[in-house]
Amino acid sequence: MVIVNEAGQTTHVEIPVPTPNKDEVLVKLEAISLNPVDWKMQKGVFRPLLPMKFPFVPGKSLSPLVLSNCLKMIAFDETISTDVAGEVVEVGSDVQKFKAGDKVVAMLNQINGGGLAEFAVAKESFTFARPPEISAAEGAGLPLAGLTAHQALTQSAGIKLDGSGQQKNVLVTAASGGVGHYAVQLAKLAKSHVTATCGARNIELVKSLGANEVLDYKTPDGATLKSPSGRKYDIVIHCATVIPWSTFEPNLSEYGKVIDITPPPTAMLTYYLHKLMFPKKQLVPIHLKAKGENLNYLVKLMEEGRLKTVIDSKHPLSKVEDAWAKSIDGHAIGKIIVEP
Repeated sequence: MVIVNEAGQTTHVEIPVPTPNKDEVLVKLEAISLNPVDWKMQKGVFRPLLPMKFPFVPGKSLSPLVLSNCLKMIAFDETISTDVAGEVVEVGSDVQKFKAGDKVVAMLNQINGGGLAEFAVAKESFTFARPPEISAAEGAGLPLAGLTAHQALTQSAGIKLDGSGQQKNVLVTAASGGVGHYAVQLAKLAKSHVTATCGARNIELVKSLGANEVLDYKTPDGATLKSPSGRKYDIVIHCATVIPWSTFEPNLSEYGKVIDITPPPTAMLTYYLHKLMFPKKQLVPIHLKAKGENLNYLVKLMEEGRLKTVIDSKHPLSKVEDAWAKSIDGHAIGKIIVEP
């Protein structure tokens, strides 16, 4: 195991492979994906809320959920690392859906995490069969980012992904990123008209995901979020940072909503002011409430070829520092994958 502190220093230690509890499966990992929340935890962004004890070694400080052997688990002072794919090697006594040898996608406990390892245990309820059509890297990219996009569109925005609802004009900011690239695809399943923002080098990629209009965020129209077709947005899935409400507001339809997936304190203040003032246009911050049935739905979409994971890069577990630095840089296209 490698412990990385807030200064980025690493130390190798050994801890044993765990035994799954009765409702868990032990998975030999083939791929892990990083999310910005991982390094934000490592840097202490969420203190004093989580975790409760520092330094935090996943599977050790709170519970023995994720362990490894051969010096190959990567543990950060405050890492989560929840998104994994691999092969089941052992199942708990109450597990019904899986057996040794099954290929799976899983989301680990959001408090303990610990996916940067050779082995991890996951709840059966958050573990799903990975069909041959889905590679380990593609499956590992899906859980947290895919579920966030799904929750933002379906629960916060009220969009029906089967296309049966009223067509909406949707804006997705940072559309080439982890959550954004899933949000574009899911919004198109709902037959929405999708406008997206991204860097100039990613415009064709975002168009290939289904976006109807794509803005380079560095251009004047991109900076003001102005739709090329003059549309007002019913829904904004806001995956970028540092865009003030004053930029969104004139581009919204009468009852437009901005769904902010990474709300800063200023967004929370705006949200509560809106609650008090009852305006028609709203800023809605969200925090993921993961549901197993929604992850299963996304896996099925991927199996059917209706949803895909864009992979930015792959890194060996021994070089996880490179993957971590790339995630912190904030310009990854799709998902960053680590392979044991």
